[in-house]
Amino acid sequence: MPNTDKPLRRIKSFVRREGRMTHSQTRALEELLPRFGIEHSAQPIDFAHTFGRRAPVTLEIGFGNGDSLATMAANAPERDFLGIEVHRPGVGHLLLKIEELDLRNVRVMCADAVEVLQQQIAANSLDRVQLFFPDPWQKKRHHKRRILQASFIALIHAKLHPGGIFHMATDWKNYAEHMLAEMDAATGFANVAGKGKYSPKPDARPTTKFETRGQRLGHDVWDLLYQKQ
Repeated sequence: MPNTDKPLRRIKSFVRREGRMTHSQTRALEELLPRFGIEHSAQPIDFAHTFGRRAPVTLEIGFGNGDSLATMAANAPERDFLGIEVHRPGVGHLLLKIEELDLRNVRVMCADAVEVLQQQIAANSLDRVQLFFPDPWQKKRHHKRRILQASFIALIHAKLHPGGIFHMATDWKNYAEHMLAEMDAATGFANVAGKGKYSPKPDARPTTKFETRGQRLGHDVWDLLYQKQ
């Protein structure tokens, strides 16, 4: 009989498309990641120790090249930011922006965000979670790979403190509808715009590289904000 005690393999919501690393990005990973990075481990992150203060923490999942995250951090020095990204060129790019802008309120992880949330983020410790322009996995047979599923929503809910915000954005209408349906059905969240409605783009969210690309293709953009109850 098959061994049913083995854990099921989790379907990944991302594919590692590494791309070409520039010399600067390689240098950033070697020299700056030890300064501004957090290692993936089984040890919970002590944000007060990591940042040297107690401040509201924003987690961004899949920050791309990091330009928008760096802009948000520069515009909100009173907040701390943790960015998680699996693609090393993007991590290197953000590290270079941290150095260029002399940002003290940003830390970076190159890891699977779901594993980090499960293993290293304490319950009720985040003020805000951002999920901007995740892979839409457009084909119906690939929808199971979308990161926004009921189990992921429950995980985000556990890590946000009461009143915390989960902010999503996408330029794919089908994915926006999926997000809206999943989040409105989720327990413990309230749609900031009202059930069944999308939110206006907040001024604090900069335009991202992926958003600009989508706009060139004629895509609209949908923002969704939900507050933990």
